[in-house]
Amino acid sequence: MSEKYALCFPGQGSQKVGMGREIFEAFPCAKSVFDEADDSLSFHLTRLMFEGPESELTLTKYAQPAIMTVSIAALRVLTDAMGAEINPVCMAGHSLGEYTALCASEVLSFRDAVNLVHKRGTFMQEAVPEGEGAMAALIGASHDDALKLCESVSDNGEVSPANFNCPGQVVISGLSAPVDAAISNAKTFGIKKAVKLSVSAPFHSIYMKPAAEKLKAEFKKISWNEAKYDIIANVDAKPVRTPAKIQEKLYSQTFSPVLWEDSVSFMIDELGINSYYEIGAGEVLSGLIKKCRKGMNLFSASTPEKLEELRVKLEG
Repeated sequence: MSEKYALCFPGQGSQKVGMGREIFEAFPCAKSVFDEADDSLSFHLTRLMFEGPESELTLTKYAQPAIMTVSIAALRVLTDAMGAEINPVCMAGHSLGEYTALCASEVLSFRDAVNLVHKRGTFMQEAVPEGEGAMAALIGASHDDALKLCESVSDNGEVSPANFNCPGQVVISGLSAPVDAAISNAKTFGIKKAVKLSVSAPFHSIYMKPAAEKLKAEFKKISWNEAKYDIIANVDAKPVRTPAKIQEKLYSQTFSPVLWEDSVSFMIDELGINSYYEIGAGEVLSGLIKKCRKGMNLFSASTPEKLEELRVKLEG
């Protein structure tokens, strides 16, 4: 079977102090990405990434540009320093990672993209006062079980699915009290386990609509190009390339569930993808893809050694 691969980019939660330092120190092209992020954002993101504190790096407004910076720097090392030629069938990213995919596919310049995700994180955090929103991971939950649980604790969508990550893993999002009630009631719906997440806002819920409106205004201030590769959109698990459609889907993505499981199914069943290369910090997406479908070739790369291994793989 010939290889058909997708490049995938991680979302929030992959951040950690020290992220990206190895490639920063080893490759001038990576350092230039970090420097551009610092210059573009007008604060020292690189210092925060390398020195912490972790409590600050974890804040949404810092975590999002940090994760994107590592992914784009790693991709630059792969293509510029190592000379790898990439020709993926498509690109995909989880939530924030969709913006990274757009940058990697030359829809947005890195300067515009890293500024945009910093603002995205800020808007999302500002949309709901701290402590009023929450999220929880449901382990061993079917789609239907998750929906029924959410309906049982809310009358007007106060809690709803935020991420359909893989079979048996759904994340819910909403106001704190009904999310807590959902956690308490999960087992009565046949759900094995419910775990509250360490976030302070209900991402991908109706409470993010104010953030979406602010993002839409920001979209108009920057330049957008047609995507070089198909981007699998989180909001409907379908490919998109044109700037107008991309912006429309990004707007909806802010307050709609991330359909990662459906995205993986589409890439396999409709596009014939059999290999997934995760570019950036952590291995979260590789883990989710493994749970979505057995038999896929998976590889995560953000260190010099791993990027060299990936270069060899790409050369076939």
